[in-house]
Amino acid sequence: MELFASMVLRCNNCIKYHPGKAKKKGVTIGKLNEVFAIADTVGGNILVPHTRRAVAYWEELMAE
Repeated sequence: MELFASMVLRCNNCIKYHPGKAKKKGVTIGKLNEVFAIADTVGGNILVPHTRRAVAYWEELMAE
């Protein structure tokens, strides 16, 4: 998933863009959590703030 690469590269605009696309494709939070876990494992602790932003944005999308 493109979100993984965006997280590892720490692209904030991309991190916000890809969850929106994922929602439109019917991706579940479970699948996103898998992406977050793998990205955090590969990228390390520096990705924690980016993961939090992505989750917060996902929650905004789900509230719509």
